[in-house]
Amino acid sequence: MIRYARAADHPAITQINTLAFGQPDEAALIARLRAGGDVLFELVSETEGAVDGHILFSRLWADSTALFAALAPMSVHPDRQRAGLGSALVRAGLESAREFGAHGVLVLGHPAYYPRFGFAAETAGKISAPYAGSPAFMALALEHGAFDHPLSVAYPAAFSG
Repeated sequence: MIRYARAADHPAITQINTLAFGQPDEAALIARLRAGGDVLFELVSETEGAVDGHILFSRLWADSTALFAALAPMSVHPDRQRAGLGSALVRAGLESAREFGAHGVLVLGHPAYYPRFGFAAETAGKISAPYAGSPAFMALALEHGAFDHPLSVAYPAAFSG
């Protein structure tokens, strides 16, 4: 089951991110994003009452009136990886991002993983951002033409922490 995260899920989310990434940096990023009020939404996957996956989308600041989001981080408990939970979280997250009115989503992620959802480094080619130029920096337009013109985006300060 995938649902919106609740405050009661925060300890499990911290644990899953720390285990999945092998260090606490992503869990600390999540805490900074929450503290800064920059979280657009968070989803969790739950199996038999236990949270076993998490995805977070934060608001990006763009030189446009359109809403853009950053997907980061996404994690699945190591015991549940390679079972499709990550893919289900990304798909549900992208649908929620559409519902929230996001015109496009950016991700700094594994170049072999995120293209299956439509993300492409080429789509991010006209974007000016701190991570621009990296093959891991990819974009997905949720609205037609979202990335057709040059766009400058700023990430929340939490990403610099």
